[in-house]
Amino acid sequence: MKIYTKTGDAGETGLFAGPRVRKDDPRIEAYGAVDELNAFLGLARCESLPAAVEQTLVRVQSELFSVGAELATPEPEKHGTALVGDVQIIALERAIDELDAELPPLKQFILPAGCRGAALLHVARGVCRRAERRVVRFADSPGVNVSERIIRYLNRLGDYLFVAARFANAQADLRETPWAKPS
Repeated sequence: MKIYTKTGDAGETGLFAGPRVRKDDPRIEAYGAVDELNAFLGLARCESLPAAVEQTLVRVQSELFSVGAELATPEPEKHGTALVGDVQIIALERAIDELDAELPPLKQFILPAGCRGAALLHVARGVCRRAERRVVRFADSPGVNVSERIIRYLNRLGDYLFVAARFANAQADLRETPWAKPS
């Protein structure tokens, strides 16, 4: 199977079980941002991360692929691409709670820094928040029905990545850098 089809050379792409649309269509922006997030998580996994974080990220990368498939499908329920829901959201909440139980309470804002793995998780968190914004914008498009569970999943994933970055720093025995109000 060839990787290139030349069907997108005019600035359009085909949706799964749907029509062709412009490559800057809000749907493409939404699942493209999710794909970008997935790639950043792959980059973060190149670092030595705590085992619990690594294990969760492997699962999350598969789930994000499913989120992208759902966003790329005009009628996801009809075509069997609505695969991420409450079970995955609850799993993220549990993972957040497990990591957070090992961390000191957060009493101030912190800067996205620390060990390389934590810094990459902070970058992934920022990309996650952008993906969430793109999905929300797409969901507001006329005639579009995006499941609210996808938005909830991305929101929870952003929370998870923040806690995972803190946890990676704690495991590396690095102190967090507090935000300092400019004087």
